[in-house]
Amino acid sequence: MDHVYSTTTERKKGKHLTYDERVIIQVRHQDGWSANKISKEIGCAPNTVRNELKRGTVTLYRGKLQRYKAKHGQTVYEQNRSACGRRYAALEKSAFLRYVDNQVKNCGWSLDACYGNALLTGIFSKNQVVCTKTLYNYVDLGLMNTRNHNLPEKLRRNTKSRRTRERKKNLGRSIDERSREVDSREEFGHWEADLVLGQKSGNDKALLTLVERKSRQYWMIPIENRETDSVMKAFKEIQDMYSEHFSDVFKTITTDNGSEFSKLAELESKTGTLVYFTHPYTSCEKGSNERHNGIIRRFIPKGKRISDYGLDEISNIELWCNSLPRKILGYRTPDEIFENELDNIYRLRTA
Repeated sequence: MDHVYSTTTERKKGKHLTYDERVIIQVRHQDGWSANKISKEIGCAPNTVRNELKRGTVTLYRGKLQRYKAKHGQTVYEQNRSACGRRYAALEKSAFLRYVDNQVKNCGWSLDACYGNALLTGIFSKNQVVCTKTLYNYVDLGLMNTRNHNLPEKLRRNTKSRRTRERKKNLGRSIDERSREVDSREEFGHWEADLVLGQKSGNDKALLTLVERKSRQYWMIPIENRETDSVMKAFKEIQDMYSEHFSDVFKTITTDNGSEFSKLAELESKTGTLVYFTHPYTSCEKGSNERHNGIIRRFIPKGKRISDYGLDEISNIELWCNSLPRKILGYRTPDEIFENELDNIYRLRTA
């Protein structure tokens, strides 16, 4: 081009105007060029030139004259740019962030549990909190005292593909025969069972773990060893505790094919409880129990002896699991849901 102030390279689409381009607009506008003609020289859209003329026009000679000034247009542009970009609400909502830091540190809650329970209980209003995703972003950015190592589930999750192998043992009723209604988790009384071991070698206790699928109520029952008789003794104590209500509270029990559960199907002949066994190597078929067993490994690492933990310590871990607000429960706790369901069972029995 042979223009004095023209650009000599092709302009990139979507790029902001530079000061040199504003000088071109100023000169060509004073020469009487239209916005369309100026835009062709610069290589931008005509509306870009029109908007720039409005933005950079100043009033001269006591309001008698209006003229576009490149310097003023550049100043306005820089002021507008300073207001751009994401604004973090960390300072405005510091009270909520302190609350989250405290709950994570002292109670072991997840970030989502802090967010949901704060709204459910009315501790904070909607405009005083930030969402779960933003909380995780703040942790990554270092805007909170909580760090990623304080969130063990964030660091350890690893999804695995599902695989089903041919059934090698037949301990009883297959999970394939279980009603589809159990999968929906809408009915109370369907449980998953498993065994948590400490040291595999030597004489060590074990934990019989049970999870109710609807309420996510989690039980940790210490037993003498991983033998079948110890497992059945624990179930006999539970049966005695609920007496005539046992079959209402325990409608079904789903467990794996471990030899320790080989006599569990005997419950069907003594109660109205149905017992189902998963496919081999398919822990996802009782995922709620596996998920909770992973949580307690925060407190009882693999390889540690179960015998080293007293009944009070195990009870405190169980209490923590059942008093943790869950998103899937509307940020209520498993204890709340479980107690409500028990009340309904006793009310119907006495009605």
